Amino acid sequence: MHEHATTDDPDDLPEAFAVNRHGLPEKLFTLRQKLYTKAKREPTFRFYALYDRIYRRDVLWAAWAQVAGHDGAPGVDGVTVQQIVDSPEGAEGLVETLHQALRAKTYCPDAVLRVLIPKPDGRLRPLGIPTIRDRVVQTAAKLILEPIVEADFLDCSYGYRPARSAKDALSVIEQNLRAGYTAVYDADMQAYFDSIPHDKLMKCVERRVADRSVLHLIRLWLNAVVEERDEDGRSRRQRPTQGTPQGGVISPLLANLYLHWFDVVFHRRNGPGVWAKARLVRYADDFIIMARFIGGRITTWVEHTMEGWLGLTINRTKTRVVVLSPMGEAQLDFLGYTFRYDWGRHGRAKRYLTAVPSTKAMTKHRDALRKLTSTRQAYVPLPELVQSVNQYRRGWATYFSFGHPRGAYRQSNAFTVARLATHLQHRSQRPCRPPAGMSPYHFVTRRLGLVVL
Repeated sequence: MHEHATTDDPDDLPEAFAVNRHGLPEKLFTLRQKLYTKAKREPTFRFYALYDRIYRRDVLWAAWAQVAGHDGAPGVDGVTVQQIVDSPEGAEGLVETLHQALRAKTYCPDAVLRVLIPKPDGRLRPLGIPTIRDRVVQTAAKLILEPIVEADFLDCSYGYRPARSAKDALSVIEQNLRAGYTAVYDADMQAYFDSIPHDKLMKCVERRVADRSVLHLIRLWLNAVVEERDEDGRSRRQRPTQGTPQGGVISPLLANLYLHWFDVVFHRRNGPGVWAKARLVRYADDFIIMARFIGGRITTWVEHTMEGWLGLTINRTKTRVVVLSPMGEAQLDFLGYTFRYDWGRHGRAKRYLTAVPSTKAMTKHRDALRKLTSTRQAYVPLPELVQSVNQYRRGWATYFSFGHPRGAYRQSNAFTVARLATHLQHRSQRPCRPPAGMSPYHFVTRRLGLVVL
């Protein structure tokens, strides 16, 4: 299991490590470059002196800056970023306390707060929220470990990686479809983050990390107590035996590292990347296999590898094989987009491949707009309300700018105008109507400043 991504020149740094886009301290940025280069040059080297780098003050300060920038909900202790900033010791006190605790090896993570987030299909997704202090230490560890594992990751992986995005994955899918790889094995993993076997995950980490203190630190996070609270505020605690909390800073890196070995064996001589000339596109635990033909040999191989070797579970009710064709009606949903063949705008003589926001994505979008413009927001000042709607829609439009989103943009515009018009009528006893001769559309766009997509 020593396959790895290679380049002709190991010193040819990728953008993520060649350009300091996140404003990291110069010494830390250079250290990450050196770690990446060392790992790329020596694919079997095990790093044995990493722990003292994690608790360096400049690393912890960079970690704090990233955590504070994201803000986020508090953990079990209820402490927010702002409360730390406003405390007598401030951020300086937190960084110094963590530095001393890590250096003395007395650091122990707090419990992880588990909350349930509704999914579009009505199910609930568990999300683990570490405390701010634990997020800072996890971010520091990620800053040191990320360049090492990035040197090994393959090009077929796109999720939770620096300088890579969902749009990169979508672009490759489009290229594969146009190249004739129209048979698609669309896989769905069942509770992936919560089911990763700890022992196998740690063996993946140990292939690159020999520093026992770092390994102990990761085990502490994997085994951290999980606290759940009911509607009455009563709490229940349990210690997990598998999985890594989805919501933890270090979790995406560990989850990516574990499935990296699926990428590796897929491209081995006895994997479908060779004998079926299939192509793999993976975004974290969402992946598809594209080939000219998908038969039982590929599906059996995936099931055996995922379930038998990695100890995971495939959700067979959602996993399927689709074949996209200009003559068929099949479509592929991936990362919020739908790939399909549509008729041309000027007649039915020819169909073209298109990518548009999926039905599920549009439903989720409308639900978010309903929440932003609900009657509960009736006392929010109008400029602030419209600003919130604009901010959300700009972010949504940026993600869904791939392919042919114009129709979805028009739907979003019409729905948002209608929601705002209804919202205005509920802001006071007297309905708010546009001036004579002005349509609701122009009223909310010109007078209120709603951004038109």
